[in-house]
Amino acid sequence: MRQFGKDGKTLLAVRCNGCGRSMKVENGVLKEGCFLGRQDFGYFSTMDGQRHSFDLCEECYREMAKAFTIPVEMEDITELL
Repeated sequence: MRQFGKDGKTLLAVRCNGCGRSMKVENGVLKEGCFLGRQDFGYFSTMDGQRHSFDLCEECYREMAKAFTIPVEMEDITELL
């Protein structure tokens, strides 16, 4: 879960929705790996018109992905933001 400043843009804090751990944020920049899940549910969904979002630390993401029947697709990238 992300917390922003009064301007709505400056990142103040990020907590893992899985374990509740606070992640490292310095000067508005998240300083560790974090999975941001976000989905807008549309027509034909029982959650039509809802937006769901969550943050997971790397450990919680690994645990979630490990439980998948079909493995996560992974590829190496050369440009990191």
